[in-house]
Amino acid sequence: MAIFASCQEQKKTTASPEERVVSDPLPSWNDGINKDAILTFVKAVTDSTSTDFVSVEDRIAVFDNDGTLWSEQPAYFQLFFAIDRIKAMASDHPEWKKQQPYQAILEGDMKALMASGEKGLLELVLATHTGMTTDEFETIVSDWVATAKHPRFDKPYKELVFQPMLELLAYLRANDFKTFIVSGGGIEFMRPWAEVVYGIPKDQIVGSTIKTKFEIKEGKAQIIRLPELDFIDDKAGKPVAINRFIGRKPIFAAGNSDGDLQMLQWTDSRGGKTMKLYIHHTDSVREWAYDRSSHIGQFDKGLDEALDKGWTIASMKEDWKVIYPFEMK
Repeated sequence: MAIFASCQEQKKTTASPEERVVSDPLPSWNDGINKDAILTFVKAVTDSTSTDFVSVEDRIAVFDNDGTLWSEQPAYFQLFFAIDRIKAMASDHPEWKKQQPYQAILEGDMKALMASGEKGLLELVLATHTGMTTDEFETIVSDWVATAKHPRFDKPYKELVFQPMLELLAYLRANDFKTFIVSGGGIEFMRPWAEVVYGIPKDQIVGSTIKTKFEIKEGKAQIIRLPELDFIDDKAGKPVAINRFIGRKPIFAAGNSDGDLQMLQWTDSRGGKTMKLYIHHTDSVREWAYDRSSHIGQFDKGLDEALDKGWTIASMKEDWKVIYPFEMK
């Protein structure tokens, strides 16, 4: 399930001809048909003499976050955030010691935690993501991202972003694409850090939401996060959210799982020149290898449709020279 069911922004909107001429805009991608497909697509839709030319205002590119822009194993990073929040809040909730799924977290029993299913994980999210103002939540997330480390790599989560995808985002923006995140993750979980990490501003992040309310407290205006779901931005919810918040069909969409299939289908329905890119996790040594039977980021129906329709499937093992930025240091 999507856990709620991951450089500074360029100020110029138009790149100069000199900025567009780069010997290799995707240096972390191995030469091959998939890299060529991306380069050929961008050249076609940005060439004013091409029959595939797309005007700047319609150059919309949407990206899933978990598993597409950063890793998502062995659990969604937002779940790790919720787990750490439960531990931090436990002293104020002694009842959690004998109440699932909280007990599983406090005892370090991940098997029991996962056995709680979507209902249990949702309960964790609502317990740890609500009951405070939006400003307070942003501070909590920012502090966690700055200090928490991934259990396998012992690196901050924000360093487990994919270097080839950072290059792709920059390449698209250099060619006047407007890049958006469209993720099943919480929108207010992503906003505090995604702008710096991905160069995607807060108002170009679409995600799952909980209900909120406005109030004046002690003369101060604030928005309170309520323990109730508002919208799940996953699967069929993604095209709905794109239509609601972006208002234009994308010409470029990237995902990694069945949760992104409808977003790629929506992009494909636009007609004309479009690109549908799937990131296939095939590298068990540098990252993880998983697809059809995975409990996270299942890639089954999406894989079948991508193969059937000839969409671009990028293999981490075969197409990427490096996976993470820290590999280049």
